Amino acid sequence: MAGDKIYQYHKADGSVVFSNIKPVADNIVQTHKFDCYACTLDSSVDWHNTPLHLERFKHEINQASNQFSVAPTLIQAVIHAESSFKPQAISKVGAQGLMQLMPQTALELGVDKPFDITQNINGGTQYLAKLLIIFDGDIGLASAAYNSGPSSVKRHDGIPPFPETQTYVKRVKILHKRYHLASL
Repeated sequence: MAGDKIYQYHKADGSVVFSNIKPVADNIVQTHKFDCYACTLDSSVDWHNTPLHLERFKHEINQASNQFSVAPTLIQAVIHAESSFKPQAISKVGAQGLMQLMPQTALELGVDKPFDITQNINGGTQYLAKLLIIFDGDIGLASAAYNSGPSSVKRHDGIPPFPETQTYVKRVKILHKRYHLASL
């Protein structure tokens, strides 16, 4: 899952240990980071039934929704897809926080603390609002641009032919629909 770190280290007897709990000793060999939660092509997650996070960060999501005119259910779907609601998530390519902002994008959005829940949600929602404007409210195209960049979507005149992006868009749509239905 995005943001889950797996620590690989050696025990005193020489055996190798993999753990999601950071060891207190300084014998870490490697820290493994994971990609976007919804981007894994061979994911075993049942996207139609995976538990939703209806109350997590609800206040911050609603504030960002009101400020940037983006449906809270879409914000929830993107957070779920990007980080599975893990505020400390870091991807292999360096995207950070709940909405997996790349450091340069975060700076452009005024996010100087990408792991701060409010700043990350505001920055990610501001970016999502911009993409929705660029792509005339099309959630599929905006989601594709959130994943692969707006220039990629424009260059391909639609959702790019990248399996990761196509998978991501399908899963965001599933999650968005489920969060929407749960909010009724």
